[in-house]
Amino acid sequence: MGWLKNFLSRRARYTELAESIREHLQEKAEELMEDGLSREEAMHRVRREFGNATLIEERSREVWQWPRVESVWRDGKHAARQLRHSSGFTATVILTLALSIGANTAIFSIVDTLLLKSLPYAHPERLATIFARTTGSESSDARRNIDGEQWELLQHDVPSVMPAISALRTSGVNLEAGSHMQYVHEGRVSAHYFDVLALHPFAGRNFSEEEDLPRGPRAAILSYALWRMVFEARRDVLGQIVLLKGEPYTIIGVLPESANTPLNADLYTALQPSREGEGQATNFQGIMRLRDGATWEQANSEINRALGQSVRAQRLLKTGARITYYSVPLQKGETNTLRPEILALMLAAGFILLIACANLAGLTLVRMLRRTGEIATRLALGATRWQIQRQLWIENLLLALLGGTAAIGVGFVALRGLLLLLPEHFLPVANVPLDSRVLGFTLSVSLLTSILFGMLPALTTGKVDLKSSMASRGVIGAGSVRLRQGLIAGEVALTVVLLAAAGLLIRTLIYLETMPPGFNPNGVIAAKASLDDVRYQDPVAFRKLLNESLAAMREIPGVKNAAVGLALPYERAPLNSVKLTGGKESGREITTNEVYVTPGYFETLQIPVLAGRAFTDADGPNAQPVVIVNQTFARKFFHEGNPVGRFLNRDNKNLLIVGIVSDTLLSSAARLNEGTAPLTKQEGIYIPAAQFVDGKFLSLLNTWFQPNWVVRTAGPVKDLIAQMQRALAAADPRLPFSGFYSMKDLMAGTLAMQRIEVALLAAMASLALLLSAVGIFALVANIVAQRTREIGIRIALGSTIQKTMLHIGRSGVGASAVGLVVGLILCAGVLRAMRSVLYGVHVYDLPTILVVVLILSAATLLATTIPALRVARIDAAKTLREE
Repeated sequence: MGWLKNFLSRRARYTELAESIREHLQEKAEELMEDGLSREEAMHRVRREFGNATLIEERSREVWQWPRVESVWRDGKHAARQLRHSSGFTATVILTLALSIGANTAIFSIVDTLLLKSLPYAHPERLATIFARTTGSESSDARRNIDGEQWELLQHDVPSVMPAISALRTSGVNLEAGSHMQYVHEGRVSAHYFDVLALHPFAGRNFSEEEDLPRGPRAAILSYALWRMVFEARRDVLGQIVLLKGEPYTIIGVLPESANTPLNADLYTALQPSREGEGQATNFQGIMRLRDGATWEQANSEINRALGQSVRAQRLLKTGARITYYSVPLQKGETNTLRPEILALMLAAGFILLIACANLAGLTLVRMLRRTGEIATRLALGATRWQIQRQLWIENLLLALLGGTAAIGVGFVALRGLLLLLPEHFLPVANVPLDSRVLGFTLSVSLLTSILFGMLPALTTGKVDLKSSMASRGVIGAGSVRLRQGLIAGEVALTVVLLAAAGLLIRTLIYLETMPPGFNPNGVIAAKASLDDVRYQDPVAFRKLLNESLAAMREIPGVKNAAVGLALPYERAPLNSVKLTGGKESGREITTNEVYVTPGYFETLQIPVLAGRAFTDADGPNAQPVVIVNQTFARKFFHEGNPVGRFLNRDNKNLLIVGIVSDTLLSSAARLNEGTAPLTKQEGIYIPAAQFVDGKFLSLLNTWFQPNWVVRTAGPVKDLIAQMQRALAAADPRLPFSGFYSMKDLMAGTLAMQRIEVALLAAMASLALLLSAVGIFALVANIVAQRTREIGIRIALGSTIQKTMLHIGRSGVGASAVGLVVGLILCAGVLRAMRSVLYGVHVYDLPTILVVVLILSAATLLATTIPALRVARIDAAKTLREE
C-alpha cells in the first residue's frame, strides 16, 4: 500500500520540493551579495544560471507522479466544480436518477429474493416440488397437490427422492401453555419434512415416523420466535405438555432462529396423513430432496410411473386427457403464481429507467451544446478530443454515482412501503432484504445509466468544428433538435404503454369494486374464532357454543341481530359434492360452495330471500334435513324452474330445498369455475349449522376454515369488540376471537392485490408522464433560449407572437405525436399479456385509450405552452440593436 501513501502525501512532497528550490536560490543569491552585488542583481543572476524553476519543479514532480491517475483526478475535481456551479441541472439529474433507479432497486429486491437467490436450504438445487402437465380434454400445466393415496405411492415407489408433504397452508389454532393463552399459526408437516429441507432443531429433535402415523403420539416443534415470546427462551421447554386445539401435545424441539420453511408457521405438528378424511382429496403439498447418486431424469420417470397408478390419475385418463407428472425446482414451484406479476413490475420499472435515461440524455446534450465555446477553446489550447470526452464521461459517472447513492435511500423506503402493503404471509419467504446483491445491482444500474444518458452528448464532441464554434454565438443546430425529438418520442411511446396498462388495471378495479355485493355491508362487524379444537368435534358441544354465544351477543345494547356463518361474502367458501335428484339430470354429481349458517344469518347480512323461507330454530338435528340454494345454483341446475320443494342428495341423505336467496360475491380462490374474476357470483348452498351431526366432517371444516360471528348494529356501539369477546367467553372462557373486522374491511382486503398492482403501476405511469413532460418542456425552453436572436428578428420583421409560439412549440408537439402513435402500436402487442388479470374490460378498451390520448395531449400542451410563452417577453428592438 506504499503507492497509496505516496499518492495521498504527494501535495506535501510537492510543497517540500518547491521550498527546497527556493532555499537553494536564496543561498546562491546570498553568496553573490557577499561579493558585492545588490539583492536584485544577485537574484536575477541566480535565476539565469539555474534556469526555469517552474519547469524544473514540474519535471522533478514527474518522478512521483502517475500521469493517468493524476489526469483522472484532475478531471474528477473539475467535474465536481462544474456540477456545483450548475446546481439546478445537477439536482434535476440526481432526483430523476434517484426516483427511477430507486424504483428498480425496490422491485429488484423482490425479484432477487423470490426468483434469483438460492433458497436458504442446504443444496437447494436438490429440492423440488411436483408439477403436472395435462393435455387432451383438459389442458393445464401447474403445481399439483396430492391426496393420501398418491402420498403413499410417492413414499414407496420413488426411491430416487426423499419425499415429504405438508398441509396446503397454515391454520389458526389456540395454544394454552399454563395460564397463557395464545392464538398461533400451525403448520402440519410429515415426519421427514425438516429432513428434506435440511433443517434441524437447535434443541430437541424432528418428528419420528411413529408420531406421523394416524392417531400417533401428539408432538409439536416450536419456531424460535414463539419459543422466545411464549416460553421466554427456557431450555426446559422440551418435554413440556401444552394444550393445542384442546388436546395435550408434547414439545419435542425448537427450530433455530434462521430457520425458514415454505409455511413459516409459529409451530409445527405431525400431519398424520392417510387416505381418509382430508386425504381423500388433493389437500397435501409435496416437496422432495434428490438422494445421493440419483438424477432428476431418473426421479421424473419414477414419479410419473408411480403417480400415474393412482385412482385420481386413472379417472382423468378415462376422460380422454393425458397427464404427465414431473419435478420442478422448489424455488420455481413456490413462486410460480407470483412470477408473471413480479416480472411485469420489473419490466415497468425498466421502462421508467429508459425514459429517465432518454430525458437525461436530452438535458445533458443541451448542456454540452451550451459548452461548445468552452470545448472549442480547450481544443484550441491543445486538449485532445479524447481528453474532452473523458471529462464529460467523468461528469456523467459522478452524476450517476450520486443518483445511485440517493436511489438506495429511495429504494429502501419504497421496499418497506411495498412490503407493508402486501397481505400477511403473501410472499413465500420470511423477509426481503436490501443486501449486498441489491446494492451491487444499484451500482451496476447507475453505471449503465451513466453510459446511456452520457453516450450521445459525449460522442457529439467529435463533431465540434473549432473554427465555426469559436465564431458561433450559440445557435442550436437542427441535428441536435431532431436528436432530442427522437429521444422524447421514445419517452412518450413507453409512457403510453405504462399509462394504458395502468388505465386497464384501474378500470378492472372499478369493475370489481362496483359489482353488487348482494347484501348490505353497512353496520356489520365480524369476528373469527378457531374451532379446530377436540372439544368441538362433538356436534352437541358445537351447537351449544353457537347458541349460548349468539344469545349473549344479542343482549348487547345496540345489537339488532347476530349469527354465525362458516364463510362470509367476499371470502372463499368450502367445496362439497351433492347429487341432483329428479328431472333429466337426476343422479348427476356436482361440486358447489357449501356454507353452514345459523338462523338469522340472512337477516343479519340482509341477504334477500327470493323464494321460500330462511332457516329457523326448528331446523334442528332431528328435523328434516334442509338446504337453501342461491340464485345462480337455481338457474344453473334447475333451468329457471322453482327448486323449492325439491331435493338434493348429500352423503346419501336427501336435503329439502326450502328457499332461494340472492347471490353474494365470493372469492374465486377455490377455483370452482376456471378463468373467473377474483370476485364472482358462484353457485352455492347453505346448510343449517345445527344439522351437522357428522363429527369427522365438522372437524375437517373447522381445520380448514374459521367460522365468523357477525352482528348488525343500529349505530356505533361503545366497546363492541370487548363486549363480543365477553359474550364468547360466557360460552367458553378458553376460546378467544382471533380477529375482528368490518365487512367493508373484508371487501377491501379481498381486492388487496388488485389495489397494490394499480397503485404501483399508476405511480410508475405518473412518474413516466412527469419525465416525458419535463423532456418536452426542456426541449422547447432550450429552443427558445438558443434561438432568441432568430425569434427577435422574426418578430421585428412582422411575424406575430402567436405564429412564433406555434413555430417554436411544434417541435415538442411533433415529438409527442410521433411517440403517441408508436406507443399505441406497442400497446397492440404488449397489452395482450395482461389478459389474465383483466376483468370486465377488453385489452383494447376504447375509453382507456381515449383517456391516455387526452392525458398525454394535455401534458404536451402544458409542457409546450409554458416555455413558449417566453417568446412574448423577447424585445425585438433590443435584439436588432445587438445585431
